[in-house]
Amino acid sequence: MKKSSLSIRDNTTNAGIQHLNNNHIVPLIIESRFILFVLLFITTLCLSTNLQAKKLYVGTAETEITPTLPVALMGQFRMRIADATESPLTANVVALELRDENNSLDMAIMVSCDVVIIPAIYSRRVRSEVKKLLPELDVKKIFLNSTHTHTSPVLTNDAKLQYPIPKEGVLQVEEYQEFFVQQVTNAIVKAWKNRAPGSVTWGLGHASIANNRRLVFSNRAPDPGPFLNGTAQMYGSTNSPDFMNLEGMAEDDINALFFWDEGSKLIAIAIDVPCPAQEVEGRLAVNADYWHPVRQQLKQRFGMDLCIIGWTGVSGDQSPHLLYRKSAEERMRKLRGLTRLEEIARRIVLSVEEIYETVKNERRSDVQLIHKVETIDLPMTKISEREYLSAKAERDKYAAMIDADPDAAKKVAARMTWNADAVKRYEMQQVDPLQIDAAEVHVLRIGDIVICTNPYELFTDYGIRIQARSKALQTFTIQLTGIGMGHYIPTEKAVDGGGYSAVPQSCPVGPEGGNVLVDRTVELINELWSESN
Repeated sequence: MKKSSLSIRDNTTNAGIQHLNNNHIVPLIIESRFILFVLLFITTLCLSTNLQAKKLYVGTAETEITPTLPVALMGQFRMRIADATESPLTANVVALELRDENNSLDMAIMVSCDVVIIPAIYSRRVRSEVKKLLPELDVKKIFLNSTHTHTSPVLTNDAKLQYPIPKEGVLQVEEYQEFFVQQVTNAIVKAWKNRAPGSVTWGLGHASIANNRRLVFSNRAPDPGPFLNGTAQMYGSTNSPDFMNLEGMAEDDINALFFWDEGSKLIAIAIDVPCPAQEVEGRLAVNADYWHPVRQQLKQRFGMDLCIIGWTGVSGDQSPHLLYRKSAEERMRKLRGLTRLEEIARRIVLSVEEIYETVKNERRSDVQLIHKVETIDLPMTKISEREYLSAKAERDKYAAMIDADPDAAKKVAARMTWNADAVKRYEMQQVDPLQIDAAEVHVLRIGDIVICTNPYELFTDYGIRIQARSKALQTFTIQLTGIGMGHYIPTEKAVDGGGYSAVPQSCPVGPEGGNVLVDRTVELINELWSESN
């Protein structure tokens, strides 16, 4: 009986414990699941709210930077005085800001200018003037680029290309600088103040615009001439029996960014063309080159208040000039009834319109916007004694010509100062053999794409390397932007071949510096993807 009683008591106890477990554990499980559900809901809501709170703001502005006439033009060795304007020069501004409900998270102001280069003093002065009017702005995140039109004003006369501009009867360099700084400053302020919620998308197209302008021959030039031509030279005759090939490739990519306002109106397009705008570079008139008809045609399609940013992709060894199959190209152009500038514009516009039709329904306002600015120290080219003696002889030759006939300065003064700069660098090199050039670089992530800049005429191969190693879905490479020297950076094979654009007078920074620039730019790009992940 006792055993039975004990057994019954044990069973009763177990049953009680089980009952206790059921009464307490099940509610605990339910309660835990409810709490977990609430936490997940709150977390999701917070994340969703945070994403929705981040908004892209876009502002645009356009202003004329056409000089008064007459004006000295920049980009050729001979001095040219323009007495006519064939097309207006403009500066076009897109201001971007990423905001949450109460804070500015990051920003960028991009300014495209119809000039040959952006001297450092222009960028610095514009930033300084903008800071006076918009003290809250991080003006380091303003970057100006040139379209590289060679039919635009002389911007500075203390550079290595110096022109004997008359003191009277011609617009002075200082006068144009004041005008440029005022116009661009006002346009930046306008774009920043009118920014409003907007959206963006991007796309890639193709158009044949650029031609590699460095020709390679089977024999070294018997007379290297003033540009130290070897087996290569810029331009020349491709129907010569010893013509072998173009030195490098040409890109046909057209990269485009489209910006809309909150009402789904297209308000700006940024177009990256890997070719400088210098089809009419030798004319004696002010001309925005192919960007003018590009803007005209796109404005006719999308509205006259459309802002169009013109970017020159990495293309230091490219130009739009035809170097072979000229007759076939000219026949087709004439059958279309177009000028050469209109033909170039037709190709660009067709590509942009095709990109637009493909991506127009993929607009995004919740994009990431991260803007990094860094100054990279690049080693400068070592000038050999042979190169020094050649530059010195050329400098002295042109100086003697000017002494004998002062009027010759119109044709050869810039050649003299071009060589004199190399002589000066060689002499400085004897004192400091480790000279560097400080190059300002911007790396701007917008959603899945990245924009990266450099202040040089960077040879195409470097741009290809940046794109190939970039983690971005699409990489926009923009040259002649920001603060730096604005000269060529050639490849090793170009230096070996010689010729203008690959000799020390043309390129204070050489392949070694180009490699440093590429490597650091790629690091900056890829850090943006690593940080976001």
